[in-house]
Amino acid sequence: FAFPITIICTATALLLGIGSASNFNLSSGAGEQECACRYAGTGLAMLIALWCDDRGHRIIVLRSAASCIRCYKRRPALCTGLYRDYSIWNSFLILTTGGNHLIRADRSPTYSMTCMLTGAIINTILDPLFIFGFHWGIKGAAWATVIGQIVSGCLVIVYFVRFKKMGLTAEMLKPRGMYIKGILTLGMASCINQIAMAIVQIVLNNTLRYYGSLSVYGSDIPLACVGVIAKVNMVFMAICIGLAQGCQPIWGFNYGAGNYVRVRQTYKRSMQIALAVGGICFVCFQVFPRQIVSIFGNGSERIFPVCREVFPHLYVYDVCKWNPPGLLAVFHCNRKSYKGSSCVSDETDIISFATHYYIPDIYGN
Repeated sequence: FAFPITIICTATALLLGIGSASNFNLSSGAGEQECACRYAGTGLAMLIALWCDDRGHRIIVLRSAASCIRCYKRRPALCTGLYRDYSIWNSFLILTTGGNHLIRADRSPTYSMTCMLTGAIINTILDPLFIFGFHWGIKGAAWATVIGQIVSGCLVIVYFVRFKKMGLTAEMLKPRGMYIKGILTLGMASCINQIAMAIVQIVLNNTLRYYGSLSVYGSDIPLACVGVIAKVNMVFMAICIGLAQGCQPIWGFNYGAGNYVRVRQTYKRSMQIALAVGGICFVCFQVFPRQIVSIFGNGSERIFPVCREVFPHLYVYDVCKWNPPGLLAVFHCNRKSYKGSSCVSDETDIISFATHYYIPDIYGN
C-alpha cells in the first residue's frame, strides 16, 4: 500500500537532490564555486521546505493513492493509521534521500553511506523488538521504519550544520529562479522515472489481483510472487544505481572542467562492472530460482511454481538493465537531461513486457 506513495516522495527527493548535486559538481568543475554553492543552497532549502510541509497534505495523498490501488475500501482504518505513521517517515525520506546526493557531491561519500546504513540498522533492530517484543504487529514495523528514517534525516541535518565542506552561507539558502530552473531541469528525468515506476506498480498490482483470482493460484499468490521478485530485483538494481551515483560526481566535475577523457574512461569502467554483475545475476536466476525464493521463507508451496516460471524469463534483461540509471547520470552531468528522459521509456517498457508476459501464463495455467 505504501509503495506508490514512497515512490512519489522518492521522485521528489531525486528531483531536488540529483538536480542540485549535478549542478554543484558541474559548476565546481568549471571553477564557479559561488554558483555551485548557490545551487546546493537552493536545493537544500527546497528539501527542508518539503520536509516541514509534508504533513499538511498527507491525507489528500492518502485518499488519492489508496483509491488507485483499491486498498482503502477494504481496510480504511488500517490504511489511514499506517499512512499517518508512514507520513512522518516520508517527510524524513525526502530530506534523507535528497540530502545524501548533496553530501556525496560535497566529497563525503562515507558520511552519506553512514546516514543510510544507520537508519537501516536501527530499523532492523527495532522491527523484531516492536513486532514480537511489544506485540505491536504491523504498526510496530511502521514505527521501526519511522525511527530509523528520522535518525538518518537528523544525520543529514548534522552534516550541513557542522561537517559540510562547501562554503554555504545563510544568504545562499534563499531560493532564486535561475537556480531552481537549473535544478528542476537536471533532476526531472529521475523524477519521471520514479513516477513511471509507481504507475506501472499500481497497474501491475490491480492486473495481478484480477487475473490471479481467475487462476488456480488465487489473487494472493501472484501478488506474493511479485513481492519476492521485487525484493530480488531491488538487490541487483541497488548495485546498478550505486554505480551510477558513485560515478555522478566524477562525471559532473570532469565534464564541467572539460576533462572529457576522464568522463569516457569512468563510463566504460562502470559499464564493464555492471555487465559483469548482470551476467552473474542472470546465471543465478536461471539456475537457482527456487533457492533464491526460499531465502524469503518457506510459506505456501504454491508460490514456488509461479516464481520458477517467472524468474528465468523476467531476468533475461539483467545483463543490460544497468543502462537506464547509468545513462541518466551521464545526461545529468552534461546538462542534457531531456535526452536522459528517453531512458525512462526503456525501463517502463521492460516492466510492461514482464507484466504482459507472465500474467497470461498464470491465469492460463
